[in-house]
Amino acid sequence: MKPVRVTINGKFMSAHMTGVQRVAMEIVREFDRLISENPSLASSVTLELVAPKSAEPALTTLGLKAIKVRTAGRFGGNLWEQLELPWLAKGSRLLNLCNLGPALSLNAVTMLHDAQVHAAPQSYSVPFRLWYRFIQPWLGHRSRQVLAVSEYSKQDLIKYGVAPTEKITVAHNGVDHVLRLTADMSALDNLKIIPGEYVLALANIQSHKNIKVLLTAFADLPDLKLVLFGRADRAALQGLIEAPLTDNIIPAGPVSDESLSALMSQALCIAFPSRTEGFGLPPLEAMLLGCPAVAAPCGALPEVCGDAALYADPDSPADWVARIRSLKDDPALRQTYSNLGQAKAAHFTWARTARQILELLAS
Repeated sequence: MKPVRVTINGKFMSAHMTGVQRVAMEIVREFDRLISENPSLASSVTLELVAPKSAEPALTTLGLKAIKVRTAGRFGGNLWEQLELPWLAKGSRLLNLCNLGPALSLNAVTMLHDAQVHAAPQSYSVPFRLWYRFIQPWLGHRSRQVLAVSEYSKQDLIKYGVAPTEKITVAHNGVDHVLRLTADMSALDNLKIIPGEYVLALANIQSHKNIKVLLTAFADLPDLKLVLFGRADRAALQGLIEAPLTDNIIPAGPVSDESLSALMSQALCIAFPSRTEGFGLPPLEAMLLGCPAVAAPCGALPEVCGDAALYADPDSPADWVARIRSLKDDPALRQTYSNLGQAKAAHFTWARTARQILELLAS
């Protein structure tokens, strides 16, 4: 039998790094490793990553050996994806890993990470919401197969009519990429923080991320600092609450992967109060590095974190204070959840994810 020809939609290599882009990059890297080491896989599927020319500088960071890489086309972004990619991928199966793909493609496998524009529309601009509410159901019904990143996400895609049940396969994300990093401990010195004396959280002001509950809670945790990594600055965070931000709130801004690894490994815990989440990379990444997680029992978080995390009511700052305080006051309890978290997160590997998707593509 001839191997199945697969074109990977490489538009993600021309975008700024988000969780969705991270997933795509790690899956492609793992595809490359698996095909290089496994002749039977190499004989069943051939992969080519096709990207817009604007992605050329970033493509070398993937370090691909077995997967052919090609840049082509005159456009970039959505125009390239919608108008040029269908012709560039002609005669092959198209793999879209980042929620979007060309509307004209009939032979595609598309990863839809969540249905947040339906579940939490207030978190998105009107143009973004309108585009996703059109394109995702179109792709969900037109694609040959749809990949969901959790059972929760699958059920949301069905609930909101984004994709039919029989087309959806769940392929959990991996988190073991964090083990490749060399932690940059200077990040703690730069922020003037002490190991074990701070809690880490994501600086994202989208409504469903629910950071407001943490900003309120830390008024009652004066002996601990809340370090927030990401794009939101102090002014943006202040806009979420009426009371002035306390001095123990530290916006760290965007940080490198190496700095984030250090911040995760040395934190008392990571706090993740999202009201809905298609998967939830940050808490599992932190757990794999030995950092306990306190999460809201919402979205896919209970599915992926299981009994290895503590949970707090997303509407109760006092509940977050109590859970965080319990870890601070009881080192043995913190160590228990550190051990549980590492064991749980170790199950989520990119090798498992990539092999599952390759087998689906080749079938």
